[in-house]
Amino acid sequence: MKKTIIRYGLYGGTVICVLFLLSLYLADGLDFGAQEVIGYASMVVALSFVYFGIRHFRDRENSGTLNFGAGLKIGLGISLITALMFGILDVIYVKYMNPDFMETYYASVLADLEASLPESEFQERARAMEAEKELFTNPLMNFFLMFITVFLIGLIMSIISAQILKRKPSTATS
Repeated sequence: MKKTIIRYGLYGGTVICVLFLLSLYLADGLDFGAQEVIGYASMVVALSFVYFGIRHFRDRENSGTLNFGAGLKIGLGISLITALMFGILDVIYVKYMNPDFMETYYASVLADLEASLPESEFQERARAMEAEKELFTNPLMNFFLMFITVFLIGLIMSIISAQILKRKPSTATS
């Protein structure tokens, strides 16, 4: 079980990191909303290894049987590794590769809010965002947010995959 978790977790982590790095170049001219959609799609693609890892364990290592608990445990392990790898990459990106990211992102969000909200409401939201910005520029908080985002999607995929792939031992009749 441990080998399956590590192998498929590394597959998922590698895929999410490669897709993230590719999107830096391919989605460069897109607005943040489109980039966010691409980011979530990348997470789902990378976390598809949860399903494949659970299925591999059931079919190749566990004689074709799997209970829900074991499937969930494998899926969560794969999700944990994938989330850790992405959290670390995101901190590296925001801290070293694109240290102006947060300023650029917040400026974009503020411009969108200013265009869509009445002045009094905009001022209130701008003050709230300024307070949040300090929190989100902290590398530990940034890591935690990216980690938990990927892990929660992995949790959902683990529950669904474990339920789909569970299989009781077959009883042989003579």
